[in-house]
Parts: sequence; C-alpha cells; structure tokens
Amino acid sequence: MIEKPWLSHYPSEIPPTLTYEPIPVQEYLTRTSKKHGSKTAVHFLGKELTYKELHESALKFANYLQSLGVEKGDRVAIMLPNCPQSLIAYYGVLYTGGVVVQTNPLYTEREIAYQMKDSGAKVIVALDLLYPRVAAVLKETELENVIVTGIRDYLPFPKSMLYPLVQKKQQVVAVKVEHSGINHLFSEIMKRAEPSVREQSFNFEEDLALLQYTGGTTGSPKGVMLTHKNLIANATMCNAWMYQTKEGEETVLAIIPFFHVYGMTTVMILAVMQGNKMVLLPKFEPETALKTIQKQKPTIFPGAPTIYIGLMNHPDFHKYDLSSIEACLSGSAPLPTEVQEKFEQATGGKLVEGYGLSETSPVTHSNLLWGERVKGSIGLPYPDTEAAVFKLGTTEPLPPGEIGEIAIRGPQVMKGYWNRPEETAATIIDGWLLTGDIGRMDEKGYFYVIDRKKDMIIAGGFNVYPRDIEEVLYEHEAIQECVVAGVPDPYRGETVKAYIVPKDGYTLTEEELDTFCRAHLAAFKVPRIYEFRKELPKTAVGKILRRSLVEEEKKKLEENASVPS
Repeated sequence: MIEKPWLSHYPSEIPPTLTYEPIPVQEYLTRTSKKHGSKTAVHFLGKELTYKELHESALKFANYLQSLGVEKGDRVAIMLPNCPQSLIAYYGVLYTGGVVVQTNPLYTEREIAYQMKDSGAKVIVALDLLYPRVAAVLKETELENVIVTGIRDYLPFPKSMLYPLVQKKQQVVAVKVEHSGINHLFSEIMKRAEPSVREQSFNFEEDLALLQYTGGTTGSPKGVMLTHKNLIANATMCNAWMYQTKEGEETVLAIIPFFHVYGMTTVMILAVMQGNKMVLLPKFEPETALKTIQKQKPTIFPGAPTIYIGLMNHPDFHKYDLSSIEACLSGSAPLPTEVQEKFEQATGGKLVEGYGLSETSPVTHSNLLWGERVKGSIGLPYPDTEAAVFKLGTTEPLPPGEIGEIAIRGPQVMKGYWNRPEETAATIIDGWLLTGDIGRMDEKGYFYVIDRKKDMIIAGGFNVYPRDIEEVLYEHEAIQECVVAGVPDPYRGETVKAYIVPKDGYTLTEEELDTFCRAHLAAFKVPRIYEFRKELPKTAVGKILRRSLVEEEKKKLEENASVPS
C-alpha cells in the first residue's frame, strides 16, 4: 500500500475518498434537464439553449443515429469546434450506447483517414467547411454516414444572415452539402427526428464512452479507451476539488476545445453535472475572448498556459473587466509562475496548475484553489488517486525528493489502448499507469514534473530538463513564448536550443539571452543556440509541439548531409 502524505494537507471540505454513482455519463444531462430545464445551458455567439432544449436535441440526435443503424458499442466520430452541435452530438451518441471518437478539426486528410480506420467509426459528424477532407478519404474507411453542420446553424438572427458575408470577407470558401444518400444535414435532423431513444443495457465498469486519441507526437496516435466509470469518477473528483462553486449558479468559459479530453471533462461533463451555464467559443481569439469575459461574466475558466499568455499579451488586456473570474484550472502544459501571478493580479481570481493525461480522463493532480499552493508544483493527487515516483525502468517507489517516473493508480485510469494489448501491458503494470513524466514528490505529498521522459536532453553526459530553462526564460520581460529542446550535436550528442517568440515592440539578441541565462542557470543548462520566431507550432489546445521542432532539426541535418560538398 502506497503512503499518502498529501491527505493531511487536504482542506476539511475535500474528502479523501468519494462515492461514484454507477450511472452512464448521459444521465447527468437527463437529471439536469429535469432539475434545471429552464436554465440556460449554452451561450454561443448570442444564441442560447436551455437544458431542456439541449436534452431534447440530444435525444433527437440519438433517435436519428439509431435510425441509421448505430447500435451499442458502435463508434461515432465528432469533428467539430466548440459549438452547440458538439454538445448535442456528444450526448446523443452516448444515449445510443455508442462510443464517441473525438476528432481534431485541424486534422489533415491523412490523419482523418488513420483515425477513422483505427477506430472503425461508422458515422462522422463534421463541420461543413471540413466536409471536403472527409469526403476525400471515405473510401479508405468504414464510414457509412456523414452528418454535416455549420456554425451558421446555431447563430442568432441577424448573425445567421450575415455569416455568409463574413465568410466571403475572410475568403472562406462555403461548402454546400445536400441531405441525401450518405450525407445528412444536422439542421434537417433537428426538424425530423423524435426526442426519444431505445434504452440500452449498461455496464458501468466496462462500457466505453470515449475513444480519445493521444497527440501522436511520436509514433502513431493511440485510442485511449475511457469508460463511463472513468469519466464519472474524474468529473466527481473535479467537483469535489472545486468545493466552493455553487450548483446551477456558475458560468463556465469554454475556450478549451471539447475534442480535447480536458475541455470535455471540465466543461462538457462537469458543467452539465452541476447545471451550470457554458459560454462556448469556437476558437481562441484574444480580443473575442476578452469581450466575451466582460459581457458574459464567467466565473470558471479552464484553460492552458498559452491561452492565459495570449490574453495578457493583448494590448488592451487591462481595459477589460475580468473581475467575474473566480477559478481557473490550467492544464495541458506547465504553467510558468510568472504567468500565474500576473493573471491573478489582473483578475482577482485564482489560477492554479493541474496535471493529467488522456489516459487518466484526464486530471490526477491539482494545486488547491482555496488553500496552500506550491510554486512550480502540479499540486496534490485527487481523492482516491494513488500517485508514486518509480525508479526509472522499475515499479519500485522512491522516497520523497528523489527523481523518477510518475505513476498513477485510480478509478480514472483508462481501460487500455484500443486494439493495442501489448502497449497497454507496457503502460499499465499492476494497475499503475506509467505516465512517461519525470518528477518527484516532496515530504508533504506535493508533486513536481521535471519533464517528459522523452524530452530530457542528454548534453555532454548531463541530464538537462527543458522546463528548468523555460522557467528562467519566461522571467525575461521581452519573451512572450519559448520552448527548449535537445537538438542533435556531433560533439555533445545533443545540445540545448531555445526557440523564442519576443513580445511586440521588443528586440532580443543571442548575446543578451546568453548573459541572462548564465546568471540564473548552471553552465551545462545554458542554451547554445537561440532561434527567434514569430510563432511556435502548437496543438489546438495550445500545447507547444516541442517534438515537431526536434523533427525539423533532424530534417535539416539530413538535408545538409545529402548536399554534396
């Protein structure tokens, strides 16, 4: 049995263990519709839906899917930005007993084809603008039906009428799809279908709710199998952690994409569970987000570091009233201390770093929103979550202070990887999920992520962790964003390279940054190379793609090696 020193540091309001109702995820929507039916569930660019309307729409969608032959266990892909249709489709699929396959709208044809083939999805729900990409790969997949919708479908008048003009101005090519054959229009489904669904048998422990594909920054993306129990457990944990929030009285800002597991759990499930209002933004634009916060007054704002940084770097950031914000949980990437402090000063709310993975539904740790917070730490494990630091390459727990691989065991840990029993067996050992993250635990039970195991740089025999260097760089007043990576070096094996995005109006030189870093870092950690860029490659959720930069460097080396001297 693993020791849990963190429990003694829980506030009295957070119990060490919780009760998880053995219900399917969609039952939350059924209950909330009965309890808060007239309350606003969704605000989308001026359009609003009540919980009763959201529930009925989800049942209509489920009814239509069943008419197409979707049965329990069938996979249905959803490739949408944050919009009412993404919520309706998500809960509609679950009402049929189906399994949601979240699909990133930024995917290329090759990536769509891979995910559809790997998951065996029968139906895909896609935005009209993305339809050509789906149509191009249909023959390579098992897809039998395509359901198409557009942002315009849920815009209020007169925005719905003006939308084509906006598209034309932005040089967006409109896509027209007819409701015939294998193509189906979401708007027609809402007109034709009945709000009723055939009941399905249900197994809380075993039935899948979701196939969440990992980022695939190395190797092929894997489908993470998350059961109803996994998702119910994690939503219940998040709810317990945010004990000061009031059921049915909060407004949640939904900038984090729903197709990312963090946005799904902290907004789609948790807000519905509590009966709170969701304010949806289809993409992150700092000015739009700032205007929305001032007007809609969200109290809860799950986000990622790049989102908070993007807001604070807007030239008019301090002109907006952001005082409604009370609680922000930052996920998907390390939160620089500098960002946390500045954002809290500007809003008066709490911004804390959490930690999790797709494989854990996703949250496992968080700093306390209303209690002791430790700078640089991912916080304490959630209730019912066992966490340990294992000696690398073993399942031997290390004592506090020692560095190893973080491992997690708890009810939110995935069932396994879809159709990959060998990879599942290598990742989950005796119920322990090996995270691939290097970290340590202190005497109190606060955990610290040093870096990803695969991101550690071995330069001249020294182990270098990029996060150590990034924390220092973020303290420089002229740096907006940065990422550090190990790039091939013929002498040292790898060398440390920093990619820098300067703030507007600032100029930076390699010499200036070298002097700055040498004053704060051991010599072997100081970057040997600096590259200044206008932007860094990111995932849709804002996580900087370090590995794609490393791949760029390798490609350059190969190209240079192939050029005859």
